[in-house]
Amino acid sequence: MEIKMENSKNTLHRLFELAKSCRGLLAESVIFAVLGAGFGIVPYIAVSRIIIQICSGDYSLQPIIPMAVIALLGYLLQLCLSTVSTVQSHRAAFTVLKNIRTALTKKLSRAPMGFVLDTPSGKFKAMIVDTVEKLELPLAHMIPELTANIMIPVLMLIYFMFLDWRLALIALATFPIGMLCYMGMMKDYEKRYDRVIKAAKAMDAATVEYIGGIEVVKAFNQSSDSYRKYAEAVKENENSKSEWFKKTNPYYAAGIAIAPSSLIGVLPVGSLFYIGGSISAGSFISCIILSLGLIAPLIQALRYTDSLAMVDATVKEIGSLLDTEEMERPKKRAPIKGANIEFYNVSFSYKDTEVLHSISFEANENEMTALVGPSGSGKSTVARLIASFWNAGSGTVKIGGVDVQNIPLSQVMEHISYVSQDNYLFHLSIRENIRIGRPDATNSEIENAAKKAACHDFIVSFPNGYDTVVGDSGSNLSGGEKQRIAIARAILKDSPLVILDEATAFTDPENESIIQHSISELVAGKTLIVIAHRLSTITSADKIIVMNEGNIEAEGRHAELIKNCALYRELWDAHISTLDIKEVSA
Repeated sequence: MEIKMENSKNTLHRLFELAKSCRGLLAESVIFAVLGAGFGIVPYIAVSRIIIQICSGDYSLQPIIPMAVIALLGYLLQLCLSTVSTVQSHRAAFTVLKNIRTALTKKLSRAPMGFVLDTPSGKFKAMIVDTVEKLELPLAHMIPELTANIMIPVLMLIYFMFLDWRLALIALATFPIGMLCYMGMMKDYEKRYDRVIKAAKAMDAATVEYIGGIEVVKAFNQSSDSYRKYAEAVKENENSKSEWFKKTNPYYAAGIAIAPSSLIGVLPVGSLFYIGGSISAGSFISCIILSLGLIAPLIQALRYTDSLAMVDATVKEIGSLLDTEEMERPKKRAPIKGANIEFYNVSFSYKDTEVLHSISFEANENEMTALVGPSGSGKSTVARLIASFWNAGSGTVKIGGVDVQNIPLSQVMEHISYVSQDNYLFHLSIRENIRIGRPDATNSEIENAAKKAACHDFIVSFPNGYDTVVGDSGSNLSGGEKQRIAIARAILKDSPLVILDEATAFTDPENESIIQHSISELVAGKTLIVIAHRLSTITSADKIIVMNEGNIEAEGRHAELIKNCALYRELWDAHISTLDIKEVSA
């Protein structure tokens, strides 16, 4: 279900679109709720008729028994219809939640990868799992219960007016006063409740981060109290809720106490009417009973204020992600010829900071092009622009002679294998993690890819072999093992263009040689873009591009750059000295 929305859409409009596939269920829920409300007034009418009969001096059971049966049937039908309404509304709510989660995950797949990378993963997790789940109970219960809580008093009031319109109006007299208290509660309510929602989200995100980084927290002796970000989030959550309760509860308590106090007027005024002979005893007692049940459902409806505010805030939060600007790419496949890369006057900014300044270069097909430079020089940004994680701010990036913005994202991903230093492994078996490279691959093809990546031997040494579950983020494997599995995945994908983004940056020397062998299998006969951390790994590159502060300082082969580029020579000397220190240490 693809959902496209404009920023201007309000909460109800957005929910209506998200509920498109279950509007029939919602309609059924409302119909059953209305019917249930209709039958909910039947017991009051039946009891009222019995009271009027008895007060008139007619004590025969013949008319009383049918009225009692009618009252019972009315109650049972209300119960059944309300239950059916609730069931249908729950089904609709589950469908809405599914639609929201589907829309959010599809949005993440279409949003710029840079946006996803720049957003803490805890925020997406909290939104898709926790925030969306909060909508279930309000959506499931508000429709039938709110409908019944409004319809029943309306129907009761109509019958009340039939019995005695004067007492009916008097019974309603306290309700406006209660509503004034309610209006006082609603002053700045949205602003205050928005703070509560934001504080709760911030605490959820901080909690996810705290748990994810528990190893670091323990290593540096940071308890939950001393870990500042977490402690501040918990404190703000407490303060926001305390302030909200302090400013809201007095008005709410007053409204709840005053609004249903209809007997304050009905009893003395009704007594005067009875003494004056303008109302019968039966009708007076019936009015008393009706007044007791008239306001309570409306008060119950007001209890949904927090739920409505929560739904509004939640839907707006979801909407802010759904309204995130997408990368506009065509759906029709582009005629890509080869795997050469071309940059023409490409500039790019992170927010307001420009990190690439009109750079131009070419990476020839079936050649190795290395990007080197100090940290923060823009190397990874170049790689991510090739992979369409972002669109270039200005200039043109081409793959195979075609502007990447004219290539569908799916086709770009088919054309590129991207291997970074921290490739993610899913909580699946090793086999399924490798199979992600090509979902239709056979077990034999998976094992061949693993052999080329030099990871077959350690995989089969596990008790479950290829069926070994790697754990959360590959936690059951070493860093070198995870990297080789990631390379096996890329080998299986067999894309013509390979990007290695510091793929061996944090690899120990023992594993580096193995991984280098794996990489040589991966890149055989392909266009290779390497972001180099260790310069010794790219000395044989066909072209080395030296970057500095978002500019290209020099291009050439290793020997040329050693002679002609001071920055490259400086980087090389620093690298060699590091290797010497390691050898001495060894």
